[in-house]
Amino acid sequence: MKFRKLLTLASAALLGLPAAPLAAQDMSFDAYLQLLMARARAEGVSEATIQRMTAGLTPNQRVIELDQTQPGSSSGSGYPPLAPYIATHVDNARISGGRREFGNWRTTLSAIEREYGVPGEIIVAIWGHETAYGRVKGGFDLSRALATLAWEGRRRELFSSEWVDLMKVADKGYSRRELQGSWAGAFGNPQFLPSVYLRLATDGDGDGRADIMNNSADALASIANYFRDAGWREGQPWGVRAYVPSGFDVDLYRTDLVAPVCPRVHERHSQYKTAAEWRSLGVQPQRPLADDTLASLFQPDGPGTPAWLLTSNYRVILEYNCSNYYAMSVGLLADEIAR
Repeated sequence: MKFRKLLTLASAALLGLPAAPLAAQDMSFDAYLQLLMARARAEGVSEATIQRMTAGLTPNQRVIELDQTQPGSSSGSGYPPLAPYIATHVDNARISGGRREFGNWRTTLSAIEREYGVPGEIIVAIWGHETAYGRVKGGFDLSRALATLAWEGRRRELFSSEWVDLMKVADKGYSRRELQGSWAGAFGNPQFLPSVYLRLATDGDGDGRADIMNNSADALASIANYFRDAGWREGQPWGVRAYVPSGFDVDLYRTDLVAPVCPRVHERHSQYKTAAEWRSLGVQPQRPLADDTLASLFQPDGPGTPAWLLTSNYRVILEYNCSNYYAMSVGLLADEIAR
């Protein structure tokens, strides 16, 4: 029986097909690693890279513990208030750090904005939230972490694919020491997964490499490329503060759309209406917003608290991290950096 499972998984791995779930205890880590290595070879990774990225590789129990304690999607009601989160994530340190880096990279950011259409302050805000402007990038050996997560099996196909993609990144000449990051496989200044790196990492300074680990210009251009790929609309804000008249019933305009991904994030947003339509209902943008701009009303902490009109660019921020708390803090930090 175990041989049949091994043969099935080996065939799937070599062909790059999803394998049936297999509990970690059904196969040793070393045996499963051989399957990952075979898949990497089949997808064109050099033997030298495979060997240097797997030398002495053992499972990381801490990674397994962190993965098994991740909360699932909540189906409950109610949400933590937004204001305390913003107070701790759009603080003086992040604001001053963002303004400093924006100034340091002003010329590069201007060139990136001309090419990609994404404002420099948005790019810098992502950088600040992901790695504190490059200071906190994670110290897990990515080869070990991703191999461990694939072997564990809870999200096997995701992490086995990411491990193979990491080998492809390493094959570009990056050392195992350079390829360190979060326990879940994200790395570099923008915290890309290996698959995202292969698809969207960009050379920002013309040296022929897209080194998001060590080269800030490459990291900033890569974040911009991610946003452009996700549909950022040039010249449109992510959102603006809005005045909501007393007694206004936001629930009357609740959206009927059901989002297939992160539904609890999107269910808190209203229907999309043009800025002109919101104005006619008494909802007034507090910054310029063209009459034909489609926006969703968001008042996360309830009546009488701050509200925003969110454009489609807000949903692009959500593509980076599907959380209203994250997306709002990125947008608000960007506003403070640019102020």
